[in-house]
Amino acid sequence: MDEESRITKEGIRIHAGTDFAGMHKAGALAARILDEVGPMVAPGVATGVLDDFIRERIQQEGATSATIGYRGYQHASCISVNHVVCHGIPGEKVLQNGDILNIDVTVIVDGWYGDTSRMYVAGKPSIKAQRLIQVTHDSLMKGIEAVRPGATFGDIGAAIQTYAEAQRMSVVRDFCGHGLGRVFHAPPNVLHFGRAGKGPVLEEGMFFTIEPMINLGRPETKVLADDWTAVTRDKSLSAQFEHSIGVTADGCEIFTASDRFFPEFG
Repeated sequence: MDEESRITKEGIRIHAGTDFAGMHKAGALAARILDEVGPMVAPGVATGVLDDFIRERIQQEGATSATIGYRGYQHASCISVNHVVCHGIPGEKVLQNGDILNIDVTVIVDGWYGDTSRMYVAGKPSIKAQRLIQVTHDSLMKGIEAVRPGATFGDIGAAIQTYAEAQRMSVVRDFCGHGLGRVFHAPPNVLHFGRAGKGPVLEEGMFFTIEPMINLGRPETKVLADDWTAVTRDKSLSAQFEHSIGVTADGCEIFTASDRFFPEFG
């Protein structure tokens, strides 16, 4: 640990200013790979084909997939279609017209982890699906807008929950964002619901993901027999967007930013 780096009483690492460059490099690669896979998302394409492309691109860039081998997982991405909330396993499932899907990628570049996910559409989405995607994206951005030194993690959760529920949608409570840096998962747990003013106080140098999962129906989920795939209990559509961010002196920097982060609706 260098002189500028330390751990808070809640176990949250405060990174040095020089660490931001490594996170930007890792985040940029993860974002670029998601940019590149986008044009491949179409009716008739199997999710395994998308994952094969992602795996190959990570290798071509000389980076490492953080998910291959993680707790036995064997894929370079998670691909969650329609009512799958998160951790969908790529495979033989063929996309149909109107399917919505989240693709989640984490890469390791020079020891730093870049973690991001975004929504895609195969063909033309329903009006309800399109609105869900928009609200989920906007919920993430509301959470990011709450990030600044002196704010709390409860402020982030409250911003997301207040906005999503005002749109008559629900926030998944069973999964959360997380700290990262030179590790995949670390404190804190970043809840996407909560009360303003509660939780640890944000400090410059904290790195973490914000990745709200928003459902058209109720918030409850269940994990399938494969021990990975999480689905909505009521089979309602679910969407998710994720950025990795670092807290700065006056706000935050998004490590995984892309001008193609939000999908074009066909």
